[in-house]
Amino acid sequence: MSSVLDLIGETPLVEVTRLDTGPCRLFLKLESANPSGSIKDRPARAMIEAAEAEGRLKEGGTIVEATAGNTGLGLALVGARKGYRIVLVVPDKMAREKILHAKAMGAEIVMTRSDVGKGHPDYYQDLAQAIAQRTPGAIYINQFENPANPLAHERTTGPEILRQMEGDVDAIVVGVGSGGTLTGVGRFMRAASPKTEMVLADPVGSVLAPYIETGRLIEAGSWAVEGIGEDFIPPNADLSLVRRAYSVSDPESFAAARELLRREGIFAGSSSGTLLAAALRYCREQTEPKRVVTLVCDSGAKYLSKVFNDAFLAQEGWTGRERAGTVRDVVINRYPEGATVTVAPTDTLRTAFARMRAADVSQLPVVENERIVGLIDESDMLDALLTDPQGGARMFSRPVREVMVSRLETISANAPIADLVPLFRKDYVAIVMDGERFLGLATRMDLINYFRIMQ
Repeated sequence: MSSVLDLIGETPLVEVTRLDTGPCRLFLKLESANPSGSIKDRPARAMIEAAEAEGRLKEGGTIVEATAGNTGLGLALVGARKGYRIVLVVPDKMAREKILHAKAMGAEIVMTRSDVGKGHPDYYQDLAQAIAQRTPGAIYINQFENPANPLAHERTTGPEILRQMEGDVDAIVVGVGSGGTLTGVGRFMRAASPKTEMVLADPVGSVLAPYIETGRLIEAGSWAVEGIGEDFIPPNADLSLVRRAYSVSDPESFAAARELLRREGIFAGSSSGTLLAAALRYCREQTEPKRVVTLVCDSGAKYLSKVFNDAFLAQEGWTGRERAGTVRDVVINRYPEGATVTVAPTDTLRTAFARMRAADVSQLPVVENERIVGLIDESDMLDALLTDPQGGARMFSRPVREVMVSRLETISANAPIADLVPLFRKDYVAIVMDGERFLGLATRMDLINYFRIMQ
């Protein structure tokens, strides 16, 4: 290949063999194999090249886009290769892996709110359009209305699927973010394979599946899955192509993505989990064999802090654990069983700081001979560093025992949640014990999160 851009498309197709697909055969098109790791490389290249051909995008110009991440990554990949400035407006629920990836490719990130709707100045699409309008030489690429988006899938994704399936495909399960995949693949199949059903997989909270089922627009909710689901009907989404729609909850989507990795060895993101869950429902409902295709929209590497993070699932209340209204319910196990991050009294402040930073926590239990003997938090460490008369290298070489708090406030895991409040009012961190065993720490934020998920 003469350029990384020539690697876009022609992604492999693999059959699912270790999941229950009912009477059907289910195939996954691995769009995660594209250069930036997602299906959005296809429309990103097509939209930029269309803007160049139309004369709207000139040398040294700026591309502005509203994106949940993957379109932005595709634009950053293509734009960097072609020498354009890329400005991405992203909602604040976007996974940090995507943000770091986009920044690494030179994109500028503008973070905005995810709790406002279309028409609000902070809504990501409205904000992106405003930035483009006030920036000389800039264009708003607008994947939601850009005709080059579905055309990319009509010319590449659809034909590839039909060819790889040897001309025999009964159903294709897709999601809708901008609508490009549904419309492009659907239009191609309508002409080349009329028997092929287009099936929509939609997050619970999105307005799209309910609209297909009832013909009415409901009030949008919220969902954690990224990249698909909308609070409006994108102009590029031809919903008339859809024969069947499924609403899939966040816990089901995340569980499907994790199961796909465990059972099939395929590392996929949250939207792929939604598509897989819907495809499995469709397959299991059939009474006769069918050949079904869905997509691995992007790589699970973009969601390590969410989909594949047990602490995130616990914080969202998706572990399936029954809640009894006790302190045990508040504790979030941020690490695998038996791997709670601790320090010893003889460890240095440098070691304690390194473990806090690596684990993204602000306090650590101090453990000696399997007993908690103290607690060190960031304020203890900072006070010690600022007041150390010797300063210099000595500061971080001090042992933890000289700085830790040894007067501990423990609480039983079986105590009622209300018993945490007096501890927090005294600015204590609650050390939660399950009998003689240390269970974890409970903070004010953990308690707030408990009330959030119990709503």
